[in-house]
Amino acid sequence: MATISNGSVDLHVEDSGGEGRPVVLIHGWPLSGASWAPLLPALTGAGYRVVTYDRRGFGQSDKPGEESSYDYDTFAGDLDAVLTDLDLTDATLVGFSMGGGEVVRHLGTRGAERVRSAALLAAIPPNLTLDDDHPDGALDDATIRQMQAGLAADPPGFLDGFLTNFFSADGELKVTEEQRQVALGLAAQADVHAAVQCIRAWATDFDDDVAGLTVPVLVVHGDADAIVPIEKSGRRVADRVDSAELHVVAGGPHGIVDSHTDEVARVLLDFLAR
Repeated sequence: MATISNGSVDLHVEDSGGEGRPVVLIHGWPLSGASWAPLLPALTGAGYRVVTYDRRGFGQSDKPGEESSYDYDTFAGDLDAVLTDLDLTDATLVGFSMGGGEVVRHLGTRGAERVRSAALLAAIPPNLTLDDDHPDGALDDATIRQMQAGLAADPPGFLDGFLTNFFSADGELKVTEEQRQVALGLAAQADVHAAVQCIRAWATDFDDDVAGLTVPVLVVHGDADAIVPIEKSGRRVADRVDSAELHVVAGGPHGIVDSHTDEVARVLLDFLAR
């Protein structure tokens, strides 16, 4: 366990240590680095040095509230602080859901000097925006505002419904209730202001970041994802990036790290070994 600072914000970091090649895991919303627990044994067991951290406003990281921005330039700066402070090189960046934004924005703005490869699991790039300029998107402004208002008005109720959809495919929960409750416990650690602002960040335009990707990229996405539809995200990255390979999790919900742990671990380890 370590604390890494980016300006006035301290980030909670967990580092397995060791001499293995580093794998940095960036979590999704509204969770924390602890949400990667199902994958850790496979990765550390294969000899990799695994680093997780909590996004600002979430988990055990600082919660600066309205004193902070919650946009992807800020988040990519936090990721850069982790890589730099730990002096990680030849690293694979693995972003789940919202965490995929940090991965592509970091590569798009800071390059791949420290990065060997990238994996996007049920991730939001390249661009979920739905408006007149993006008629094939998935997330319009009215939906964003409605979700923000719902979370602000009733955080426990909103998160309970969200995490049910998060782990469901075709209306059926694909994890145990115990797993869902663990996720709810992690979500309860989030600062509500940070969580509300992050919903707006989901509609960030990563088109240029994705277009500039040169490192090998693995895309893993469930074909029944009710939160980030594969046709609006994962398939588009795979189609646009020459170095990308796509693995579709049949019947996979959004929360594939929990629902299809063995499959995700197998595909990720195969990618890491190449």
